[in-house]
Amino acid sequence: MSDYRAPIKDALFTLRHIGQIDDLAATEKFAHVDAETAASVLEEQGRFMQEVFGPLNHSGDIEGLKLADGVVTTPAGFKEAYAKFVAAGWQGLNAEEEFGGAGFPESVFALALEFMTAANGALTMCPGLTTGAIDCLQHWGTEEQKEVYLRKLVTGEWTGTMNLTEPQAGSDVGLCTTKAEPQGDGTYKITGTKIFISFGEHDMAENIIHLVLARIPGSPPGTKGISLFLVPKFMVEGDGSLGARNDVTCVSIEHKMGIHASPTCVLSYGDDGGAIGYLVGEEGQGMRAMFTMMNSARIAVGIQGLAIGDAAYQKALDYSQERKQGKEIGSASHEPALIIQHPDVRRMLMMMRSQIDAMRALVVYNGLAIDFSRSHADPERREEWREIAELLTPVTKAWCTDVGMDVTSTAVQVFGGMGFIEESGVAQHFRDMRIAPIYEGTNGIQAMDLVGRKLPMRMGGVVNDHFARIAATIAELEGTPELKSLAGPLQSGLDVLQQATTWIFENGLGDPKEALAGATPYLEMFGVVT
Repeated sequence: MSDYRAPIKDALFTLRHIGQIDDLAATEKFAHVDAETAASVLEEQGRFMQEVFGPLNHSGDIEGLKLADGVVTTPAGFKEAYAKFVAAGWQGLNAEEEFGGAGFPESVFALALEFMTAANGALTMCPGLTTGAIDCLQHWGTEEQKEVYLRKLVTGEWTGTMNLTEPQAGSDVGLCTTKAEPQGDGTYKITGTKIFISFGEHDMAENIIHLVLARIPGSPPGTKGISLFLVPKFMVEGDGSLGARNDVTCVSIEHKMGIHASPTCVLSYGDDGGAIGYLVGEEGQGMRAMFTMMNSARIAVGIQGLAIGDAAYQKALDYSQERKQGKEIGSASHEPALIIQHPDVRRMLMMMRSQIDAMRALVVYNGLAIDFSRSHADPERREEWREIAELLTPVTKAWCTDVGMDVTSTAVQVFGGMGFIEESGVAQHFRDMRIAPIYEGTNGIQAMDLVGRKLPMRMGGVVNDHFARIAATIAELEGTPELKSLAGPLQSGLDVLQQATTWIFENGLGDPKEALAGATPYLEMFGVVT
């Protein structure tokens, strides 16, 4: 049994009051998911993660991975745990029903993903990336691709990856040089090297579906010349059975600070003439299609900040109720006191708890925006919710991972010297958390996206509508006696945020470097006030 406890009560509170589950259940799309159904599923999923994924988190970190002859072997128990995950049907929780999924709202899935990630962040990266591949193919795949590949991804029998990064093309994806040569029969030969590919090779599923960015000869430079291709590890025969191994090989895996049980692969395409790939979407529209997967992944990484932060907090809380040091302030007793009785330790614990609650509220609200953008009966309201989702996605990714780092660091501090010792377990959370502000677009890039792309949406109308909703919340607080004390601080925060936003609008075009230099602290402020 893992020491992680899925915070079901807190999750359901957030789902009802932030996730508006009753309103979602009133829509045609989500009529099958009422509050009771969502609660039942989350309770069962949380139990599953505690009992199946959780016990492998520490052992997987210690054992790590093995690579031999292009084959990655995952730590003991991972393959069996993943098989149970597939058998339970968890992979398709938020996938469309027409492709075999359960069709649950993203707001509910966000909480399920929190439990998964907190129980075992490294193992969860595999189904997490598959979720992104599912989302991408649901939007951009051909009918044949959906029938042949999507259904197997939804069941979890096959897993998915995202192949963007190359040795010379990190955050600057436009430097991609992987080639896709048309073969005249609708297929392409893919050649090139991709790096930092999470679960690019593993032994937990019978096939891996790579979504790969590459250039067709003659395409324009930069991102406008990039297309997206589906490249299976094993070719699929006409009857659905697996055929020959495709020309894609894992040549090495990275040795990392954290997430030791997640294989971060260097993949070589075309060592024997070229891997067979299939165009997803249109030529030159690869980034547009990939952003569907990337936005899903960015929200998932934001959830990682929440999840690992909560797992670290739980460890710190438990330790504070066991460890005795010093005397309680103001007590006549001479016996050593539990450290939770010391004011500064209580301050740290309360700060962590409040940050966790805030992160959970943001990720659920971001999920709700996606849900209503797909389900609201009023087309104008659907568009409004779509804009909210676009605005909040970079904030969810960056703010939650920065705050998640703060929470895990504070958890180490609660442990004191023991927090620096691996046996405490909290050190692993700190190491695993450190990648989150970096991958799926660094937090600096998220801040640039917020300031450079999201604030100008609808000539500033989207962000001003967001501020108006916050102002409406302040008015509600003013009219609620037990919550009135919160109105003043929130109003002060909104005032400062609006002033900063006005400055960006007035100075951004004339001096974009100056505006972007403040993008990261601006996003931090935006997240706190939101």
